[in-house]
Amino acid sequence: MKTTVLGSQGLKIPVIGLGCMGMTGFESGHMYGPADEQEAIKTIHRSLELGGNFLDTADLYGPFKNEQLIAKGIAGSRDRYIIATKFGWEIDDQDKVTWAINGKKEYVKKAVERSLKNLDTDYIDLYYMHRLDKNTPIEETVEAMADLVKEGKVGYIGLSEVS
Repeated sequence: MKTTVLGSQGLKIPVIGLGCMGMTGFESGHMYGPADEQEAIKTIHRSLELGGNFLDTADLYGPFKNEQLIAKGIAGSRDRYIIATKFGWEIDDQDKVTWAINGKKEYVKKAVERSLKNLDTDYIDLYYMHRLDKNTPIEETVEAMADLVKEGKVGYIGLSEVS
């Protein structure tokens, strides 16, 4: 499969990635129909066979169920995949989505630790904010994300739907 460089820092990815949102339901809903875990895992494996090793997810999807599914799908092969996951939609300590956007430094750190646990990995290739938090200076959010790169928890950072 053809590849491209994402951004200016050198992350090389296939031109086609696998968006995993539809592989799990959301809370009690199934916007794409009933989810089939075994079929989803087969899809992740088939994508790799075809050269598609870029998986896109978010802590919001499930919440957390999608990242946990990806962990199962890539078990034993983590180094063969590029994992991109998003954060920012606030999820409280009872695992409920509050529908607030949270870009505060403390939340960024909390969110990445949950994602690392859910993905059963010690690093995330691309970590990006799902939406802009208009109540938190972007500098605070990006500084917290940059710290994750310095700590080796994240390879690259980005923003989604910010423009």
